[in-house]
Amino acid sequence: MTHEEIIDKIRTTLAEEFEVDIEIIQADAPLMQTLELDSLDLVDMVVLVEQNFGFNITGQDFVGIKTFQDFYDLVITRMNEPK
Repeated sequence: MTHEEIIDKIRTTLAEEFEVDIEIIQADAPLMQTLELDSLDLVDMVVLVEQNFGFNITGQDFVGIKTFQDFYDLVITRMNEPK
């Protein structure tokens, strides 16, 4: 998958799961506020990543994640790690 394909898949998945307009999911937008996430929603996000991208993340991985771009970077980096 290219970076663009990964980002498109993330945007589509988040928009569907959290029932928001895909257009508000912009790289520089604040992730938590835009999706109105609470701690339980983060658990849902962890499961989504595991199901859609095939690797595990933890709450610790979200430390420092402020924007959608930060989240995209996390997913892309983890997908590129050697298996």
